[in-house]
Amino acid sequence: MTLPPILTHAKDLAPLADELRREAVIAVDLEADSMHSYRDKVCLIQFTTSQRDVLVDPLACGDLSALKPIFADPGIRKIFHAGDYDIRSLHRDFGIEVIGLFDTMICSQFLGEERIGLADVLGKYFSIELDKKFQKADWSKRPLSPEMIAYAAEDTRHLHQLAILLEEKINALDRLEWVKEEFALLEKVRHSESDGPLFLRIKGAALLDPLALAILEELLLWRNEVAQRRDTPVFKVFGNAPLLQIARNAPRSLQGLVGIEGVSPRHVDRYGRQILQAVERGLALPEAQRPRYPRPPRREKDPAADKRLTKLKGWRKEMAESLNMDPGIVINNALLEEISRRAPQTSEQLAQVPMLKRWQQKILGIGILQTLNGK
Repeated sequence: MTLPPILTHAKDLAPLADELRREAVIAVDLEADSMHSYRDKVCLIQFTTSQRDVLVDPLACGDLSALKPIFADPGIRKIFHAGDYDIRSLHRDFGIEVIGLFDTMICSQFLGEERIGLADVLGKYFSIELDKKFQKADWSKRPLSPEMIAYAAEDTRHLHQLAILLEEKINALDRLEWVKEEFALLEKVRHSESDGPLFLRIKGAALLDPLALAILEELLLWRNEVAQRRDTPVFKVFGNAPLLQIARNAPRSLQGLVGIEGVSPRHVDRYGRQILQAVERGLALPEAQRPRYPRPPRREKDPAADKRLTKLKGWRKEMAESLNMDPGIVINNALLEEISRRAPQTSEQLAQVPMLKRWQQKILGIGILQTLNGK
């Protein structure tokens, strides 16, 4: 198989942009190094046009401004599969906005597919088997092997025919406007850095008392510093679960680290003293300065709203079965809870519920109001 070209100079992007501008539809994917660096970055962008596959190496090109107008042109359809991460990453790294999106994973969800991964969908409809052995590869390393180049191109090569097939099926079910609204919302997603203490990102931290939280925060700050210095993901330095246990136990000696699940002798040898220093910093924090896990204001119990929610969930189950869609795609729990609290009585009141989409108002609105009114 002939390998697609890889563009490695910024001067090559203007001719590529001219080529893409003549296309009505292009397929796009990207590869990043989230499994191998402290801050992940886009390492490769793959395009498939009506004529060929072509790859762009952003690590070598640097300036991708020539491609911005292509991504922003609503007259050029951009096919992605599961484009959420891609759209966030393109905007974060290059300020690229994607307009004219067509996402084949969203189509698969709205067709009621049980398995929505690209390999699963291509296997079902075209008997194509994607080799995923490079899914967790380090795409920042150069040169890329011929096998990695072939792998990258394969992810966009079949998207054109897949999009045609799925759009036909979506049209047959009269759901094209539904997915178009979903595409428009997806175009607006953006990467955001989490603010506040690091422990807010750790599952299980909410169960810790202030002293343990203080220790955990010091441990997380230490882990971040090590990961950043080594340019490696934080999970490759130390896992969350052993750090939580260390915060609970507050060991004062190396021996105290031994026996904690997830803490190996190698960890103790390499990081033991640094961990104990982080524990000591947490213990030394004055009681008044120890963090407390933020709790949202507790809602007053509303038995009537709870009853409405139960009824709405029962209605949703039946509706999802009739549409052959996952209930969470039809309407998620957070939105159902908001509707149950507001208890709208009219279409106008229902339309004021935040997060309710136009297609949901149109297709589900009557059923929601009838369920709320006991009909």
